[in-house]
Amino acid sequence: MRRLPVIALLLLLVAGCSEPPQKEIDQAQGAIDTARAAGADKYATDEYTAATSALQKAHEAVDQRDFRQALSYALDARERAKEAARQSADGKARARIAAEGSIASTSAGIQQLEAALKAADAARVPARDLQDNRTLLTDSRSTLQKARATFGAGDYLQVTEMLKGIPEKLDAAVREATDARGKRRK
Repeated sequence: MRRLPVIALLLLLVAGCSEPPQKEIDQAQGAIDTARAAGADKYATDEYTAATSALQKAHEAVDQRDFRQALSYALDARERAKEAARQSADGKARARIAAEGSIASTSAGIQQLEAALKAADAARVPARDLQDNRTLLTDSRSTLQKARATFGAGDYLQVTEMLKGIPEKLDAAVREATDARGKRRK
């Protein structure tokens, strides 16, 4: 009689693991889809990748008929996907701030170069001496316009990549135009 509850519990455990944990796998897939929609594939890549990997392992465990392991992987995938979605919000906010900073510094650099070129023109610096700076100004304006459109679409990481290095080039061009103006005055 004492062994009857133990045997019943063992039978329940065996029966519970005799079918694939499809409900948990579906929940994990749903959580991964939600995380992807939140941008986790871009803004929380490590956790998102771990979630998709765990889900893949759950499918592999089902194929090998190891349903306990499949359940474990499915639960892990679901939790990691939820964490990826949470991290994504923070990552996206940081990326937005960085993109705004890149746009602001590029815009300021364009304005400074415009002013430096105007001053150089007033000092009658030969146009050929400033041609590279004018080309940089035109290219920078175009890139900034595209970056603003990309920002509007919410792809903040791409904005930062598009504008990478441009403010530094603009600063160098401002110094060059200012130096050319100073040499012309002498």
